[in-house]
Amino acid sequence: MEANPRSTGRLPAAFLTPGSSSFMDFLGEHSPELLPGNRSLPPVQGAFEAPHGTTIVATTFAGGVVLAGDRRATMGNMIAQRDMQKVFPADEYSAVGIAGTAGLAVEMVKLFQLELEHFEKVEGVQLSLEGKANRLSTMIRSNLGMAMQGLAVVPLFAGYDIDRDKGRIFSYDVTGGRSEEQGYAATGSGSIFARGAMKKLYREDQTEQQATTLVVQALYDAADDDSATGGPDVARRIYPIVTVITDEGFRRLTEAETSEIASSILEGRLALPDGPRAALL
Repeated sequence: MEANPRSTGRLPAAFLTPGSSSFMDFLGEHSPELLPGNRSLPPVQGAFEAPHGTTIVATTFAGGVVLAGDRRATMGNMIAQRDMQKVFPADEYSAVGIAGTAGLAVEMVKLFQLELEHFEKVEGVQLSLEGKANRLSTMIRSNLGMAMQGLAVVPLFAGYDIDRDKGRIFSYDVTGGRSEEQGYAATGSGSIFARGAMKKLYREDQTEQQATTLVVQALYDAADDDSATGGPDVARRIYPIVTVITDEGFRRLTEAETSEIASSILEGRLALPDGPRAALL
């Protein structure tokens, strides 16, 4: 009778067998039931609502790229969460922002982080930014079955390409189709309004400060017209998550930095609001 590896303190044979540097390939070979796309959904009677993350925006600047997201998660016409985190570091030089079914999206991000870490440990080098974007595309495609049942995940991926010495942005569709965006990009329910704002404000030679202000402006415009997008919540001190990726790596702006940007935008909007004001009674 073969001894249980756990009882002997030894690793299972699967962990000692040479194979692909992809963690997803390893999991698919030895425990395929753990992959999100291989799970079967339980039968549901009637309408089913799952929390959804909404608007993610990104823009490049001379020294890198900025990726940001609002904090609201919705469930139908209800606000499910006001302070959800939607932007995560993928590794030292890249980040991913999630829109779509919140639970599956967060799980996909964690699996993506493991995928990149596993590759680096096996190969001894980091995957190229292009390779990271392709790996994420494969993961989204594996979730197609879930997406066809209404549980879609549509992320935005951004990072600093150390080979090309610049920031780059990649967007996806539910089938895993990948597109590289030039200058700026947005995904989620408020993306139409956010993209319109960025189209007017984006400059090729913008600084990091201008880029971080631009993404908060875009999220403010999205929240102004899209009920599923949450704008800066001064009363609760809930502000968008803003991250910057340069040749020095990934950095998330502190609450003090983000609140300062949001406050300056709010002051400007109060002085000169968009659209007609309410009539005086």
